[in-house]
Amino acid sequence: MGIEIERKFLLAGDGWRAVVERSERIAQGYLVSGAAIAAGQAKCSVRVRLSDDKGWLNIKSATLGVERHEFEYPIPLEDAEHLLHQLSDGVLEKVRHHVMLDGAHFEIDEFLGDNAGLVVAEIELETADATFPRPTWLGREVSDQSRYYNVNLVDHPFSRWSTAEKEGNGGASC
Repeated sequence: MGIEIERKFLLAGDGWRAVVERSERIAQGYLVSGAAIAAGQAKCSVRVRLSDDKGWLNIKSATLGVERHEFEYPIPLEDAEHLLHQLSDGVLEKVRHHVMLDGAHFEIDEFLGDNAGLVVAEIELETADATFPRPTWLGREVSDQSRYYNVNLVDHPFSRWSTAEKEGNGGASC
């Protein structure tokens, strides 16, 4: 069974840009919406993703926090394009930057379109309490705030967040 242990952070500076090893553009959409999850009509998100002429289907449990069930499968590019453009509720686009620091792999997502201005860093860990580097550019942790989950950014993009949401005082529920 696939378990993902992931912590998510806002960025406190641009120092990470100097150590990016590679970047990729990603387009993704959800076949089960954040609204369905929030209404209790679904126990998981189902995502289709396109990147570098490859497609994936991802299923992730709709639970809040750092530890969630996750399953990811490669799918034919044509299938991914059809699912993304014909069956998803909307397309979220971002550039994912890969940063290695003291043996730790950070994925920094710089969102585009209606989510432009939002940049978050994620790190996958072996255990929920594992230690990892804390560079000065790593800001406030938002792992338990569902408004930062990609599935919710489709229905409630960063450009429509209130000042309170952007400052961390309110937000959408999962």
